[in-house]
Amino acid sequence: MIVVTGAAGFIGSVVAGYLNHQNRHDLILVDDFSREDKKQNYSTKKFSQLIDRKKFVKWLEINHEQLDFVIHLGARTDTTEFNYAIFEELNIDYSKAIFKACTAFSIPLIYASSAATYGLGELGYKDSHDIVDNLQPLNPYGRSKNEFDKWVLNQDETPPFWAGLKFFNVYGPNEFHKNRMASVIFHAFNQINENGEVKLFRSHRPDFKDGMQLRDFVYVKDVASVVEFLMMEQPASGLYNLGTGNARAFYDLAVATFNALELEPNISFIDTPIDIRDKYQYFTEADMRKLVSAGYKKAFTSLEDGVSDYVKRYLISGKRY
Repeated sequence: MIVVTGAAGFIGSVVAGYLNHQNRHDLILVDDFSREDKKQNYSTKKFSQLIDRKKFVKWLEINHEQLDFVIHLGARTDTTEFNYAIFEELNIDYSKAIFKACTAFSIPLIYASSAATYGLGELGYKDSHDIVDNLQPLNPYGRSKNEFDKWVLNQDETPPFWAGLKFFNVYGPNEFHKNRMASVIFHAFNQINENGEVKLFRSHRPDFKDGMQLRDFVYVKDVASVVEFLMMEQPASGLYNLGTGNARAFYDLAVATFNALELEPNISFIDTPIDIRDKYQYFTEADMRKLVSAGYKKAFTSLEDGVSDYVKRYLISGKRY
């Protein structure tokens, strides 16, 4: 059986659905299942059991012989939350308990790290273990992810295989519940429906034009494909970037959203809020050579194709993956 934590959330529910499409129905789904707005993310999935996240570690200790793999995607992901204690509990202590159990019972593990660990990219965006101790995340969320990566890399005993995935800007279906933390595509779609235009942050740097700030946007279906690849192939354990390796402008993203709706682009600009301006990332781009060297050969979905699929198949209808 395969455990997927965070299964009521965005990436976790898509990974569960992707595994269903590969005829894997022997899933143990773990999360806080009390939120009604997240129910559609998992209610149509095929699975063996739902387990509340607070009971999961104890359940794992009792039922470990049934498990083939743990995919730990549950986390607190709000980059605007500045109470570090919240992240310590969910992103560090809880993840340590899962890692230790997987080590004790020899269960392979994939867990969610984040490109937020790279901060402003002063040391680049290469998933090298050598730079982890020197990274400077910009917020408590990124710090919590980096602290867990550091802890993992210092362990003498580990699961038989483990991978920490540094997710870049993931977008796609099943993020309806994320509110302000949903992707820019989700917000652009809603702005177009409400006002007929998209507002992007103005550039406050002379080397970037308005709307030309760059991010590595990766479609969530590609994320699920990589997770399945690592689960099946189990290459060298370690941290792996998960982006596309191709940074794209927010302006391109907005245009792609209008095109998916067959509308003429109508884009305006607003000042980046003062409180985040000095920490605003103008460029992120994943170095994907480690994953490719590990054997992953599939092409990543282009921004235009991903936005089109997301808008036409999910956002317009409100469907979940």
